[in-house]
Amino acid sequence: MRISTITNWAYATTVVLTLISGGAFIMAVRSADLERDAATTAWKLDETVEQLQSAAEKTTEDARLYVIKGEERYLNAFRAVDAVEREREQSVKRLVISNLTDQERTALQTVEADAEVLDAIEEQAVKDFAAGKQDVGRAAVFSPEHEEAQTDLMASVAHFTDLVDARGQEDLRSAKEKADLWGAIAKSLLAITALVFLSVLYFVLKRRVARPLHQMSGVVRRLAKQDYTVELLADGRRDEIGDMNDAIQIFRDNGLERDRLDAERRKDQQIKDLILQLMHRLQGCQDEAELAPVVARYAVQIFPELRGHLFVMNEGRTVLSAAGTWGAPRRSTTEFPSIQCWGLRRGRPHLSEVEHGDVPCQHLDETTKDGSLCMPLAAHGDTVGMLYFEGPDGGLELIAARVYIELIAENLGLAIANLQLRDRLANLAVKDPLTGLLNRRSLDENLNRLRREATDLPAALMMIDIDHFKHFNDDFGHDAGDFVMSQVAAIMMDVAGNHWAVHRFGGEEFAIVMLGTDQKEARSLAERLRSGIERAPITYLGRPLGTVTVSIGVASTQDGQPSTNLMQRADASLLRAKAGGRNVVITDWTTGDVERPAV
Repeated sequence: MRISTITNWAYATTVVLTLISGGAFIMAVRSADLERDAATTAWKLDETVEQLQSAAEKTTEDARLYVIKGEERYLNAFRAVDAVEREREQSVKRLVISNLTDQERTALQTVEADAEVLDAIEEQAVKDFAAGKQDVGRAAVFSPEHEEAQTDLMASVAHFTDLVDARGQEDLRSAKEKADLWGAIAKSLLAITALVFLSVLYFVLKRRVARPLHQMSGVVRRLAKQDYTVELLADGRRDEIGDMNDAIQIFRDNGLERDRLDAERRKDQQIKDLILQLMHRLQGCQDEAELAPVVARYAVQIFPELRGHLFVMNEGRTVLSAAGTWGAPRRSTTEFPSIQCWGLRRGRPHLSEVEHGDVPCQHLDETTKDGSLCMPLAAHGDTVGMLYFEGPDGGLELIAARVYIELIAENLGLAIANLQLRDRLANLAVKDPLTGLLNRRSLDENLNRLRREATDLPAALMMIDIDHFKHFNDDFGHDAGDFVMSQVAAIMMDVAGNHWAVHRFGGEEFAIVMLGTDQKEARSLAERLRSGIERAPITYLGRPLGTVTVSIGVASTQDGQPSTNLMQRADASLLRAKAGGRNVVITDWTTGDVERPAV
């Protein structure tokens, strides 16, 4: 109940009780007045009746004195007392006539009748005495009839007095009881009014107002300090204090919501800052090998609750392999055919939620309950890889992070595509498209670098020519000749490995730049290359092409030989090998006849 309602009810109750108690006091006062009136009436009645008795005796005495002595003064006294007696009788009637009972009225009539009889005897006696009948008048006032009439009058007066006294005492007692009753009622109502007033003061002011306000003041102080963890009053009251508490609750909820939104904004800004840093790092990467560590490092910072892989598509666009990993994911394999991923099939993000009934990808372990998200990486209309994330709670974290993952995937796919495009352009610029070897331009750059960066380490250059290459073109076709050239290039890559740079010089001629290689090692490598090509069986479309041999010329910077004419010296050695019968290795530090390989 609202405080205003309680206050109004308390006010109305107090007013009603005050009015009732006031009425009770008025009734008590009136009862006291009635009690006093009854006492006064009884006193006056007693006095008047007593005076009436005295007057009756006085008239009798004056009448007797008059008839005995005959003096006029006794007659006058008789007349005066008789008038007073008449007046007293009227006074008695006026005092009691308003509320006489039947018995009292009968007794009063008896008194009047007895008084008339006595007055008649005395009046007649006085008249007789005044008429000269002294003996008759004396006899009348001393006769038995006069004595009987006087006795009857005194008796009737006493009887009437007893009746009136009894009734007066009863009225006095009744008035006193009413006065006492109304006084008690008035006092009780006054006490109840005071109790109600004090109860309202205690209940409303202390319990319903003062105590909650004291508690709310502490809450408001803490809210003013932006401490929104404070607990509010939980009594569910529906009054003004409850309205204030509801308003404070709304303020607290708004504060908590603002804190939550601020935290989300800060988190969102932090994530965006990290994503921006990741984008900057991606733009600075020179090749695909640098991408995976960068993505893994920032993925852990951006999504600390998630694990995942960065998958890169092979050149045939058939298989994805994990190029980077973070957080030790458990559900996906590290290499799988692209057809096994629903995200790659649809070209859209795919959330595999086991508990929610979505179709899981085939490259996932279905026994693991973690949610997983496959985000294809595409750019320039081509799919280049996939971002894979998995997390707890059936994918709730993935749903919350999906927008950020899509933003990263968009930029990451573009970065991978640009690097691949740059690699392809670089390969076209420095590699031969037929054999995959470095081209003539790359050879010139390596030799120029060798000339510029002269060191104490020896270097060697190997010039290679396929013997009788025109024979393969003429007898088997140009496609077979290209195949022979690519097979020779593959053998040279296997022998040289990653230590030396293998180039296609032009036509069927090749060159190998060997940095940090002395003469002995260079010749050994050349001999191994020559013998390996000679022993390799080459078949094109199921048709043997015969033995393929090469002539090799080698030049070295060892023994003080300059690097500026290294190619001329190696080319001269190659010409000597071809002139000497081919399928041989000639070095610029050998003299005499050409050394034929042992058969």
